[in-house]
Order: sequence, then C-alpha cells, then structure tokens
Amino acid sequence: MLCLLAPLQVNAQLAGDAADAERLSDAWSLRIAPQLTETPNPPDAKPATIALGESVTGTVDSDLSLKGAAELRRYGFVVQGDALHYDPDHDVADAYGSVRIVSKGDVFDGPFSQLRVNASAGFIAQPRYHFYLNGGWGSGKRADLLDNERSKIEDGTYSTCACETNPAWYIRASQFTMDRGADEGVARNGVLFFQNIPLLASPWLSFPLDGARRSGLLSPTWSMSSKNGVDITVPYYFNIAPNYDLTIAPRYMSKRGAMLSADYRYLTSASSGSLSIAYLPNDITTHERRYSIDLDHVWNIGSGFGAYVNYNRVSDANVSTDLGSGSAFPTTSTTLYQQEAGLTYNSGPWSVLAREQHWQSFSSDTTYNREPQLNVRYNRYDAGGFDYGFEADATRFTLSSDDATQGTRFVFNPFVSYPIVRPGWFFTPKIKWHFASYNLTSIASDAPAGQPRNVNVNIPTLSLDSGMTFERAVRIWGSSYIQTLEPRLFYVYTPYRNQTYAPLFDTTEADFGLGELFSDNAFAGNDRVSDESRLTAALTSRLIDAATGDERARFVIAQRYDFRQPRVTLYDTEDTANVARTSLIAGSSIKVGAGINVENALQYSQANNYLTQGSIGLAWSPATAHVLNIAYRYTRANTTLDNQPINQLLISGQWPLMHRVFGVGRINYDLKAQRVVDALLGMQYDADCWTLGVGFQRYANGVNSTGGTSSGTRVLAQLTFKGLSSVDNGLMSAFRASVAGYQPPPPPPPPESQFNNYE
Repeated sequence: MLCLLAPLQVNAQLAGDAADAERLSDAWSLRIAPQLTETPNPPDAKPATIALGESVTGTVDSDLSLKGAAELRRYGFVVQGDALHYDPDHDVADAYGSVRIVSKGDVFDGPFSQLRVNASAGFIAQPRYHFYLNGGWGSGKRADLLDNERSKIEDGTYSTCACETNPAWYIRASQFTMDRGADEGVARNGVLFFQNIPLLASPWLSFPLDGARRSGLLSPTWSMSSKNGVDITVPYYFNIAPNYDLTIAPRYMSKRGAMLSADYRYLTSASSGSLSIAYLPNDITTHERRYSIDLDHVWNIGSGFGAYVNYNRVSDANVSTDLGSGSAFPTTSTTLYQQEAGLTYNSGPWSVLAREQHWQSFSSDTTYNREPQLNVRYNRYDAGGFDYGFEADATRFTLSSDDATQGTRFVFNPFVSYPIVRPGWFFTPKIKWHFASYNLTSIASDAPAGQPRNVNVNIPTLSLDSGMTFERAVRIWGSSYIQTLEPRLFYVYTPYRNQTYAPLFDTTEADFGLGELFSDNAFAGNDRVSDESRLTAALTSRLIDAATGDERARFVIAQRYDFRQPRVTLYDTEDTANVARTSLIAGSSIKVGAGINVENALQYSQANNYLTQGSIGLAWSPATAHVLNIAYRYTRANTTLDNQPINQLLISGQWPLMHRVFGVGRINYDLKAQRVVDALLGMQYDADCWTLGVGFQRYANGVNSTGGTSSGTRVLAQLTFKGLSSVDNGLMSAFRASVAGYQPPPPPPPPESQFNNYE
C-alpha cells in the first residue's frame, strides 16, 4: 500500500444529545451511531490517495503501476481493475480489465477507463451502471463522468426494475444525461419499452432520480367509455419552482375530438391556490364548444385579514358527466357551480365575512345568489362563567328568474348561556333570540296571498341541556373494560310565531339523526325557526379497553317527545299533522374483533307508527388490502327525495386474488326499482417496478330527456412505472371513493444511503 498527499477527515454532524451515540447495554458494549455523514476537506487541502494491488511498481510522486486486484482510492471515489496506471503529475488514472468506478454510491463497470481522479471526471467504455440511491441501472457504449455528480451515457438504456436481465420496462436513448445534484435524468431520442414493446417515443424525456417532482412527460393514460369511446391523455409536467407547477394534458377522444387541459398550482408565504382549465373547441357528438374553469385562491393579507376566490364555470349542464376525467371534469352529476369572492377577518372573538356569491345553475333556478353578504360573529367563552355572543347578517338575495321573490334580509341572533361543568355531570341553560327583517324588491306569483314587502320576525328560544357520566370496571370474556353510562336530557322551548310571509332564501329542513338530536331548531338556515316544547332523553353506554383506551363498543338510544303539536312548516301549503317530530333513535357500533366492525342505526316515528330511516353495516378488514363492506340503508319517501324512498344494498371490497393481484369492487343495488344504481369492478397488479390497474365502472349520469335516471359506463386502465412517473387518470380516485378502507399499492422503497453496498 502506498499513501500519498493529505489524510481524509470523517466526523458526525449532529449537535447536543442527538449527536451522542446510544449504548446497547453496559458501558463496555458497542454503541449505535445516530448518523453517519462525511465532511469535505477544506478547499486548500489535498485529500489522501490510497493505492492497493498485488504488485506495485513506479516512482514515488511521479508514476505508479498496479497489477492484480488494483485499486485507487480518494475521498468519495474508488477505481478498481485488473491493472491500473496512475500519473500523479497529471492526476490521470488508466484502468484495464474488470474496471469498476464507485463515485458516492454510483457504480460503473466496464473493460477500460481513463479518469482524472481529483476531478472525478473521465470516461469508461461499454459501461453497466447502477445508482444505489434510487435503484436505477442501465448500460451503454460509453459513459462520460463530468464530475462527482454528473454523468453522460451514450447509446444506452435505463430502468429501475430489479431484474437486470429482462426488465419489465426500460428506456433506450441515444444519450442520457444524469445529474445527481439536481436529481434529474434526461433521455434524448428516447423510446419507452414495456415487456419489450415500444409504448412511447420522444426526442426529450425527463425523469427523477430520487422520486421527487421533475419536469417531464408523465405516463400516458387510457380509458374507454360509452360516451367518449377510446380516450387517451398524454400529460406533461412542468416543475416551475418548488412552490409552482403546471401540468398540460393533451387528450384525444374518438367520439368527441381533441381537448386540452391545464392545471396550475402555486404556494407562497401569503397565498395559495390552483387553476384548472379544460377546453374542447368542437365536440364531434354535440357540435358545441365545451369548457370548464375552476379557480381556487386563498390570500392571507395579515393582521387577521384574508381574501379568497372560488370560481367555477362550465359551458353546459352535461359537460362534467360527458367529459368526466381528472380534476377539471369530475365524474359527477353537478347542476350548481359556485362563483364566489370574499374578504375575511378573524381576531379573538370576532369573525367577519364579506362576500359576493353567484351560482351557475342548470336545474330549476331556486338557489339564491348573495349579492352581497356581510356576516359578523362575536363569541366570548367563560367570561365570569358566562358564554355569550351574536351573529349579525345582512344579505341581498337575487335570482335570474323574472318571477321570483327577491330582496334584502337582516338577521340578528344574540345568545347567552351559563355552563356549569363538574366532574361527572354538566348543566347548561341557554337563551337565544332570533330577529329577522325582510325588505322585498319583487314578489313571486306563487307567494302567499297578501304577501307584504316588509316582514319582521322576532322569536326567543330557551334550552336546558344536562348530562351525567358513570363508570365502572367490568370483565367480559376474560378481558378488562371500563363501561360508561351517560344519560342526557335536553329541553327546548320556542313559542309559535307566524312565519308564513317570511320568504325561503337559504333554509331547508335539517336532517334528523344522532347529530341533530340536541339541536334547538328543526330547520337549517335563518328563514324559519320551529316552535318547540320538546324533551330529548338519550342514554349512551361505551365499553373501553382498560389497557389501550380503545373504544370497543358504543350503544345509543334516544327519545324525542313533543309536548305540543308543532305548527311552523317550511311551506305554507304543508299539513301540520305531518310535522310531529316525536321519534325514537337507536344505534350501536361494535368492534367484534379480528378487524370486524358492525354499525347500525334506526329512526322510528312514533307519531306516525313507521320506520323513517335505518341502516346496518358490517366492515371486515383482517389485514392490509383485505376489506369487505356490506351495508343496507332505508329512507322513507319524503319531499326532499321527490317522494321516492331509498331502499339500497351496498357491497364493496378489496381482496387479494392471487400473488400480487388484488380485486376491487362495489355494487349499489336499488331493491325497490330492482336496478343497479352504480357499480365498479376492478383489478390491480403490483409488480416490483410497475403497477397495472383496470376498472369497469357504471355511474349515475343525471336525468335523461324523459325524466328517468341516466347512467354511463367507462373502462379505465392505468399503467404506472415506479421510479419514472406517477399520475392518476381517475382509476385510483374511483377505487378510494367506492371502497371504504381501500389501500393503494405501496410506494417504492425509500432511497438507500450512499453507504449501502459501500466499497
């Protein structure tokens, strides 16, 4: 061995307690180092060069020849070969036979190389290379090492598949430029092969070397549907900056034509947002121009002030369902698109919103615009034991329809309560007031007879909320649990006030479930306040694992009783006999064990002696990517559902079919109509370096021209090359939305350290 020049320095870079090595046992044992890093030598210091070989000849500091397992080492750089000649004066090393170059974890193998050792630059003939940090590898006619971070491979290949003899996918190009400092690879005149079949050719392809975002062509996506035919999208991603990016996606549909979409995202210290635009200049099927615009912007002005814009607009009512794909066109039956901008202020107890809100509507025009709205809220808690506050709202409601009730509404809702909370119990009396004043500029023809232009509503509400919590230790089937018993009583009194002449601008009936049991108003919105003299009694019991704190079971039963018949209805034409809210609610949630959860809930109207709604469901997930969900739900026909009941059976799941193959499925079946509402059947194959997903989907598509339900079908296929790019054409989103508990294929393993396979 011959050592030349200066020694190399290596030391840890952590500070404080984190820099101390952890003992395995006693003071004489080995220790685990918290971090292994390298510290470069100062610029004016020369690193040591170490030469090894079975035989060494030459002149010190002038000429050196090594034969037999020859090796030359310098900081972060190793050259090996059967024979090696090194000229220290020119810092040039020539290696022959079984040459291996190791540069900070990157390995190049070939028959011959010539290198400038100190500059970590040179070339190697007919190389095979391997990047340990991301698992990338390949071969070529020649590799030029430009420095210790950049290299260039001529007429070569690249892949991240573990199998180097017959990789599932690879890129062949006339030239590769690898920049480990920028973590980016570029292929010129490249062709992407999958199973030796060419899929894509491009004069310029960019891909990441570390899994991070990089500008370049993303994997093309393919689907086929009954509405669009063969559907191919080739997205290109621009990584403009760490906080800005842009995706341009040309798309071709055999039944629609060529379309272009763009998604721009940004993030700054004071703002964030996204802009998505899709444009189809001429739809072959409809002979129309189709487009979609989606803008979301949030701005933090400072000192508690903020601003936002949420703008959505489309060309026609069916554009979302006809061209459903990606973020610009979600596959839903949307009839309302929001266009809103506002200013906000939040500081301490104050919250202020000033906004202008407009809706693009393709259904019956009954959703009011707010042009404008000013909402002020003030809430103080535990001020001398009291909670108090108010909401003040002034809004001008408009509609595009000529025959509509429009005008301005002012609302003032103050409240005060005195919560008494003690260990094991609480009692909260509360008084609130609702004052609303309307100034109508126009009155619809179907308004109540004698409708005045100025209407005032003044209604007080008193509520009393109380509850207790009891606990005891129990043993069930040999396990220790804490069982709770939690009774709760809630009483609300609101006197009757005639609200027939108050228009309905933003109010509807509130859902009735466990979440609405202790609400003091049967309506959601500021245009109706229900008259109440109602008592709600509820009893909850839980079983909590004494060792882990995990809630293993919960049982709830609640009774709502009206002491008098409610008289306030949403519409003046409704019969008050149908608004009795005396109901019984019962539900439970049980973790049976082995990943099995059972939940059920029901609501029974005692006033009308029928089941209002109910559901029961079972979820079984014994292991990762093993999911089975079965549920039944029923809702009695009502005006909200267009007097049509919900009577549906839902089954969904994800399950391994064979090694690396998973099945995904969902079916929503209407038992009354005896038809499939929506369904999804898919399959995923997860290989080491690629994944393939295929899905057949039937989805609701609004209402057809005859008033009946309409549906669409589509086939989605998604092929992802791990380590090259990742994009979702809607298949993964459909799987997640359809199957509760769905687990996507695992991501590629994290990058290795340069000290793995250290030589």
